[in-house]
Amino acid sequence: MEQTMDSLLQPDALLPAQYLETIRRKNHLDPEKMLLLAVLEDGVTCFQKYISTQDEKEKRLLSEAEEWVLMEQNGDWVFSFDNICETLGLNPGYIREGLQRWRQHRLRERDQLRLGVNRSQRASRN
Repeated sequence: MEQTMDSLLQPDALLPAQYLETIRRKNHLDPEKMLLLAVLEDGVTCFQKYISTQDEKEKRLLSEAEEWVLMEQNGDWVFSFDNICETLGLNPGYIREGLQRWRQHRLRERDQLRLGVNRSQRASRN
């Protein structure tokens, strides 16, 4: 019973591509909204895909995606994260917060993995 309750309180693991696909299926989007959806999907994909990259070009893409997602209330720009989300009926603050939580979790996992590798390398030397 406790395990069931714990699983109910866990956040859903839904990839952005899966969520965006549900939007495509639910609503017949006009071409302009399809473009906005593609821009949003690309930005979120870059934000997630390149989080641990060492490649300079990919680091630049990550930096641009982070800047775009995290920049709040840039209402002057048609393709701002906030404008795109609002046009598609999404809450930009909620998505931004979720992406930041995801990022923190991934970076923590990466750091823990690195610590584990370093510990095992030191142990094997002894």
